[in-house]
Amino acid sequence: MSVLASTGDSVIDGRMLIGNAWCAAEQGGVLQVRNPADGALVGTVPDATPEDARRVVSAAHAAQPGWAARLAGERSGLLRDWATLIRGQREDLAELLTTEQGKPLHEALVEADVTADFIDWFAEEGRRAYGQVIPPFAPRKQLIVTREPIGVSVAVTPWNFPLSMVARKIAPALAAGCATILKPSEEAPLTSLALVELAEKAGLPAGVLNVITCSRANAIETVKTLLLDKRVRKVSFTGSTAVGKILLGLCAQSVKKASMELGGNAPFLVFGDADIDAAVDGFMVSKFRNAGQVCISPNRLLVQDAVHDRFVECLRDRVDALKVGPGLVPGNEIGPLITQRSFNKALDLVQSAVRDGAKVVSGGGAHEAGGTFLQPTVLTGVNAQMQIFREEIFAPVVPVIRFDSEEEGLAYANDTDAGLAAYFYTQDSARVWRVSAALQAGLMGINDGVISSPVAPFGGIKESGLGREGGQSGIQEYLEEKYLCIGMSA
Repeated sequence: MSVLASTGDSVIDGRMLIGNAWCAAEQGGVLQVRNPADGALVGTVPDATPEDARRVVSAAHAAQPGWAARLAGERSGLLRDWATLIRGQREDLAELLTTEQGKPLHEALVEADVTADFIDWFAEEGRRAYGQVIPPFAPRKQLIVTREPIGVSVAVTPWNFPLSMVARKIAPALAAGCATILKPSEEAPLTSLALVELAEKAGLPAGVLNVITCSRANAIETVKTLLLDKRVRKVSFTGSTAVGKILLGLCAQSVKKASMELGGNAPFLVFGDADIDAAVDGFMVSKFRNAGQVCISPNRLLVQDAVHDRFVECLRDRVDALKVGPGLVPGNEIGPLITQRSFNKALDLVQSAVRDGAKVVSGGGAHEAGGTFLQPTVLTGVNAQMQIFREEIFAPVVPVIRFDSEEEGLAYANDTDAGLAAYFYTQDSARVWRVSAALQAGLMGINDGVISSPVAPFGGIKESGLGREGGQSGIQEYLEEKYLCIGMSA
């Protein structure tokens, strides 16, 4: 089975990897994967059911002891080989990603590179999962803390970054010594299958990394089966807050460790003393990547009175110049929204805001390209009572809120149950420290719109989730501490 070798004009016939076999679903169900730019059939994958979920847990459970027993250096070497294969196939991976997910090819190429970077980072972190020696609390005692793999792990990943988010979850699990099961999104599973295929080619033993695919209709029962199985000890999920709460409830039944990266509603504050040109640049790169379909994308643009009109004018000019169209066409910067459902939601939010008094200064409707292409949109006159202020937009839509004082701007920014990311621009060094302390978010961009990196922890507070991915924190999610108190003879 080779997903990458099947790219091009032919339809890809994908398979799941369970243990040592690329296989179909037990009941023979098939899920179609379509290009969001034109609706064309890209490929098919198995539509798994709970039977398949039980099979995949058994495969991972059987592989767990052997993988945990491997030396850290051995696991590290296999991960580094995987990263090398990804870099060698970056163009093919990026083309497949754009075809099934829609983002511009240049963004997909960057994602392929970042994916390899995540795997390299955790390949090294796995070699440094150190224990600890603690000064004793009484004579003739030796106190030691060891860190051991938590066990079989499940990663449930979204469609918007089907390479890098998979790597961000799977690489630390594998580096820590955990056999892993990947359940990618039904919207973009083929890229994730290709990534797993390269891991197999790198030499990962059978059962150490498995992948199971299923439709939205079967996802609830299939994932429920995975999470209720007591042999699974860790779950990592990226997706909506509503779904995350359901999964946490399932994890609670057998007290599984869970990390959750859930919904965002990121504020982007521009204070009156900001470098306006730099702030517009930072906003553009953070907001319009992947057509705004990014969990840390700015969701609410808060601009202080003194610079509001100037900032909006500069922003409008930049937004009007964005090129919208299929991601494989060179020069296009905004691809389609992933589904008709996503398109309808974004358009409804825009229309609701306009009915409530917001003004459209750019875009505002469907794009002439048709399908799920939406005009990049800027709205002014938005207030905190509007639905668009409250909900995660996940589209190239910018609601602008005017504020007066620093206190008012912070009140707007924190007026949400979400707490994933926040951004602000100022040239006042004292304000940098005041505002960064006051903002309720797990990630922060200060005079910078590009904040995610393999070397830094990624995660939110409040209802945006639990735990961290990336950085030194990422591998700790897959390790258990064991405390040894050793009595010594006199």
